[in-house]
Amino acid sequence: MPYQSIRIVPPEQLDSATAQTPGSQRFAAIHAGAGIESPMWGGLFLVEPGARTGIHHHGEQHTIAYVLSGTSYVRWGERGEFNATLQTGDFLFVPAWLPHQEINPSNDVPFQWVVVRSTPEPIVVNLPDDYWDEGPGATHLRISG
Repeated sequence: MPYQSIRIVPPEQLDSATAQTPGSQRFAAIHAGAGIESPMWGGLFLVEPGARTGIHHHGEQHTIAYVLSGTSYVRWGERGEFNATLQTGDFLFVPAWLPHQEINPSNDVPFQWVVVRSTPEPIVVNLPDDYWDEGPGATHLRISG
């Protein structure tokens, strides 16, 4: 079996022409558009200070993220009833089909994640802004231990 070559994608070659959610920026690194045939997708995710993404899910994709910098607040669930705060160095797993939203609580520092998805093309299903009924009583969990 012939060996495949290692591929390096420098920062200036990251591609913002990928599936997006309002309030954030995704930059594809490992994807077919870069000439990389892989069963997975990889890239960066950025949310500016004070911004929040729209509520969304990733269809059949499972997502693994590593918090590269900043602090992230994440809501999830059928009604947004769960939430957690992630810090630099934390890992996050988002199962397929799970509605969620990322929020940057900082007024001056963006947060950035390294993201790996379980299929080669990112799936982003943006949900209506009123998908969740706002209300008190969310459960707060810390992801990293």
